[in-house]
Amino acid sequence: MTAAMPTWELRPGHPALTHVPPTADLAEACAWLRAHEAALSAALHEHGTIFLRGLPVATSADVAAVRDVLIPEPTPYREKATPRSDFGDGVFSSTDLPPAQSIRMHNENSYTLTFPGRLLFACLTAPETGGATPTADVRKVLAALPDHLAARGRNSGWTLTRTYSDYVSLGWRTAFGTEDRADVEAYCRENGITWEWLPDGNLRTRQLRPATLHHPVTGEEVWFNHLAFWSEWSLDPDIREALLDEFGAGGLPFATGFGDGEPLTREDADALNAAYDAATVRETWRAGDVMLVDNVLCAHGRDPYGGDRKIAVAMGRPVDLLDCRPTVHPTTAVPA
Repeated sequence: MTAAMPTWELRPGHPALTHVPPTADLAEACAWLRAHEAALSAALHEHGTIFLRGLPVATSADVAAVRDVLIPEPTPYREKATPRSDFGDGVFSSTDLPPAQSIRMHNENSYTLTFPGRLLFACLTAPETGGATPTADVRKVLAALPDHLAARGRNSGWTLTRTYSDYVSLGWRTAFGTEDRADVEAYCRENGITWEWLPDGNLRTRQLRPATLHHPVTGEEVWFNHLAFWSEWSLDPDIREALLDEFGAGGLPFATGFGDGEPLTREDADALNAAYDAATVRETWRAGDVMLVDNVLCAHGRDPYGGDRKIAVAMGRPVDLLDCRPTVHPTTAVPA
């Protein structure tokens, strides 16, 4: 059985998909994955996302077993930005947000100095409707951007300002996993982040990061950031207006801009999101499906859904930002 090499279905609008040969049990399935890890990695570098259908994956423990074959080196979830449920053994839920809410394209932890090189998604319960986990090849996103936006990102990077709150997004204690302000300050100091303690006890941080990187294996340049994802112009207009009324322009939970100090305009955000949309592929989840994503080559998101949905996630193969030939050095020095 292990001699059966993966063959790939390539359909427009869908990720590369292979049907795993029938196996007697999970151990035999993992043996097949282990035997063909080189072929799977080659396909991942070519396509950015690969979909494995037919694995006997039904529990979070099964996901951990597959994870240990495909991404054995774990990556911790740093500077947490969204709620997740912990299934144990390094397996988590996908982002716990309301089913009606879509999640825009983003590269996981693009704002940290070390981020996961691979993401593994596994479907334990398929939704009745919708709920795909779309991905977008950020090589294609960069190629599709207007020249002036690509150049601004390449030359100046992007900035992230976060205002932590227990009422909107996550509070600093949850995001940093500590009750001690000194621990937060030490982390920020070590990771190129400026911090400010606000009168209400909340925290505001700022950091400058590169907007483009080069893949550490293939050498290809990619658009790698949360610039559009956390832009105020990517928000639903009613939500944006409500947040601005409540917190003001300087107090939004997340705010982004280019590293040259110029704000991101509505037209800029629309152009960035259009480039993501043009590069997006998706596959309808079936129970047992496993999707492997190269986090440097592909952004990912979530479609709204109906019914129960349980997608497990594992992250691994940590990548050091400085190993990706960033075009802008990460720093705390955010232009005014």
